[in-house]
Amino acid sequence: MRILGRSAKMWICTAVILASAGTASAQMDGMFGGGASSQFKGIFNPVVGQGGEYVFTSTTQQGGPHTIDIAVVGKEDVNGKTGYWLEITSQDPRSGGTVYIKMLTVIDGENTQATKMVMQSPGRPPMEMDMQAMQAMQSMGGRSAPPPQSADISKRGQDLGSESVTVPAGTFTCEHYRSTEGDDVWVSTKVSPWGLVKMNGHSGNTMVLNKVFTDATDKITGTPVQMQMPNMGGMGGPPQH
Repeated sequence: MRILGRSAKMWICTAVILASAGTASAQMDGMFGGGASSQFKGIFNPVVGQGGEYVFTSTTQQGGPHTIDIAVVGKEDVNGKTGYWLEITSQDPRSGGTVYIKMLTVIDGENTQATKMVMQSPGRPPMEMDMQAMQAMQSMGGRSAPPPQSADISKRGQDLGSESVTVPAGTFTCEHYRSTEGDDVWVSTKVSPWGLVKMNGHSGNTMVLNKVFTDATDKITGTPVQMQMPNMGGMGGPPQH
């Protein structure tokens, strides 16, 4: 099957990007050059229309710091549970255009799990993938599916107490947590969806809240095309041109 008329090379490139985007953590790793784990860690408290702009710095990324937006742009039922559409916006490091990825995320016990994803790259219609397709892409990209993300860092992380934190978005009273991986995370109830105000990752990656959104809307335009796995000897693979 041809996917939006792309060449095999572009299909493989897209597959790798999508394979890296199964969760917020993996999406950042794949798109922004963070080879180490970089998560939106905090306490999951999604509010439709709210979100934030962050300055993200990676120890492995070329081009220096850049901004990344994450916002809650909708919700819908997922097998009796409320799922929230988390939309991540950033610049494509290859073309310089804006890339949008939104993931339908549910709380599953103490974790969050993405059940569906829609991606729109510059000049392209949006593509939609369900969990099965996402896992297949991850396998083709040589990666196992990332584990569910903890919905509440306070359940597993070390609480280092309350601190006043000043970032470009303002001054917040935060709870300071240290994750089991060694990431320092400052969390405020006034920020959605993760409460994240600042993070110093154990690998050297950092995130700082630059702006708070209270009126965020879905930026993906057009009707999503359901992405299907093309055939490669029964295993799935890129279209032949």
